[in-house]
Amino acid sequence: MTSRRLVALPVYNEAQHVDRVLDEVRRHCNSDIQSGADVVVIDDGSSDGTSEILSRRTDIRVVRHEQNRGYGSALLSSFRYAQENGFDLLVTIDCDGQHEPCRIPLFFDACTGDIDIVSGSRYLTEFAGDTPPPPERRRINEHVTAELNRRLCLNLTDAFCGFKCYRVDALRKLNIGETGYSMPLEVWVQAAAAALKIIELPVPLIYLDEKRSFGGVLDNGQTRLQYYHETIDRAIAQIESGSLCCGAK
Repeated sequence: MTSRRLVALPVYNEAQHVDRVLDEVRRHCNSDIQSGADVVVIDDGSSDGTSEILSRRTDIRVVRHEQNRGYGSALLSSFRYAQENGFDLLVTIDCDGQHEPCRIPLFFDACTGDIDIVSGSRYLTEFAGDTPPPPERRRINEHVTAELNRRLCLNLTDAFCGFKCYRVDALRKLNIGETGYSMPLEVWVQAAAAALKIIELPVPLIYLDEKRSFGGVLDNGQTRLQYYHETIDRAIAQIESGSLCCGAK
């Protein structure tokens, strides 16, 4: 039986990119290789005209947060949408032009058998035309990825890539509370605790806006790194104390 497939895009103030990215996503979701997939956009309180652009499209579904809640909250809304609407596989892809929608079928194809999470990695393979990452972002990614590998016995090369495929049944084993940029780190902690099967899939390294803001104090690299450490510590402490009750949110 053909699995039901969903592509979700967390979006916040992406008026510059959203139509172009969605055109490409829809094109690759309609391919024979893909066997078809629905597309949902989680509009996380956009205020730059993104919402109006989305309202004109008839080929996608939109879940709107009336106020900006954070990147993690948008991803959690995509998790809930996939679970509540009977999808089997969920691909998440960012809408800032840094992920190539043509690779969506590869993620779905890789999430088979006992695989629970297929995570994109910008550092697993070099591609022609790769864009050098901002040095501070690369340093922080390396640091956090190494910490996750050491503390969770994982074998990741890229802790932060937003291009992923999840088996929806596996998402029911997670109980994520973080709503900000560090939400993927809590996913890694809980995925490791639940013994989920994880693989990485190489994707090109594309940076279109090296000065893109994380928002407020998180634009400071040291503050951002401390925030990531605190998220990992808290998530591991919850697992170790037995205080976390996993299940669908």
